Amino acid sequence: MPLLEVRHLTKEFSRRAGLFARVARVHAVRAVDDVTFSVEKGETFGLVGESGSGKTTTGRCILRLIEPTSGDVIFDGRSVLELPRREMQRVRQDMQIVFQDPYSSLDPRMRVSEILEEPLVIHRLGSRAERRRRTEELLSLVGLEKGHLLRYPHEFSGGQRQRIGLARALALSPSMIVADEPVSALDLSVQAQVVNLLMDLQQRLQLTYLFIAHDLRLVEHICSRVAVMYRGRIVEMGDTAKLFASPHHPYTKALLSTIPIPDPDASRQRIVFDPGSFSRDAPLRPVSDGHLAAV
Repeated sequence: MPLLEVRHLTKEFSRRAGLFARVARVHAVRAVDDVTFSVEKGETFGLVGESGSGKTTTGRCILRLIEPTSGDVIFDGRSVLELPRREMQRVRQDMQIVFQDPYSSLDPRMRVSEILEEPLVIHRLGSRAERRRRTEELLSLVGLEKGHLLRYPHEFSGGQRQRIGLARALALSPSMIVADEPVSALDLSVQAQVVNLLMDLQQRLQLTYLFIAHDLRLVEHICSRVAVMYRGRIVEMGDTAKLFASPHHPYTKALLSTIPIPDPDASRQRIVFDPGSFSRDAPLRPVSDGHLAAV
């Protein structure tokens, strides 16, 4: 049984139009449109697409940081969307998130010790001494020193801040982490260090990742399966190696054609995406074993 199942997930936002009109009209914007996929225990599942495709909204709906309009999220055999508040708080110990921006996701008024202790305090886990020991363990896990506990976020580099954010996500010993573009705000040299840390922690702690990204080279390197999103819908999904080697959807082909080639003398044709080249309402169907495309 998959650890996570997302079934026909939809999220609509209301937008008021006609600011200066006598009667303002309300339009529904569908940010996530009938999204369905599953993630196996211990897997790194990639969710890719350009900005505005609905990746982050999908991740936040799964964690109920925002409430979906319809659909269902099954985590470890339980429907997350049907849980009352107290039960949902318990489930959140197993589902955590690492945010994209390491600069805004940490409270600048809190020391690192307070940031890492906060989840333990909220969930009423351990005595003060036990929480202190746990914060020291967490810093060691992510490659930082015990002496960093008394510092504030502004005293760290971007890569160190993201390590602190990861340590905070690990505080409650979750089984799944939603990694929302965790390295996109970092320098290239630091990105590799954080990615290697994520992979090492996955092996040591038996973690499952939902990895949200737009860096296709990174997704190809670390994800076993991948789903491509376009305007709120999944248009192609399957084994990463198969999908990258033989894309079927026009959007996927255009997206993959943007990946830079290491050889500066090699020629590569950039594919211009034509939104009229496919039907937006086309359902996902098998194109090969374990490979689905909306064509």
